[in-house]
Amino acid sequence: MNPSRTRDARLRKHADYQRVYKATRKQFSTSMTWFMATRAEGPESGAGVSQAIQGPRVGLTAGKVLGKAHERNLIKRRMREVVRRHIAELPDGVDLILHPRRSVMTMDFVKLDGEVLRIFRQAAAQVRGIKTPDNERPNVRLNA
Repeated sequence: MNPSRTRDARLRKHADYQRVYKATRKQFSTSMTWFMATRAEGPESGAGVSQAIQGPRVGLTAGKVLGKAHERNLIKRRMREVVRRHIAELPDGVDLILHPRRSVMTMDFVKLDGEVLRIFRQAAAQVRGIKTPDNERPNVRLNA
């Protein structure tokens, strides 16, 4: 993937982050939480969504709770590399936000790579409406 394509694949605007947060519920994985929403087609999509961008976009958050600046930067560098490797797994028109935990800083890169790949595949399956073991909820009966 060329560098300009990777740059276009980033969520940048606060309004885009807020739209994704409002459109979905928090989902969990081993070392991060994530949010996913699809972009509406057409001029009425609103919320600062640029129509020039067709492909998927990924946003990363690394708040001060994750550590000092150099630790947060390490987490973001590792996450950006994994996202760059697997961005093609996401369908076009998808915005995804990843909230890594502090454990991302020290975990094995291969394990991090596999986890992000699993999240991307799970998100793609949700967009397509396919049930997978990861995105399927167990049937819980409240009345016994």
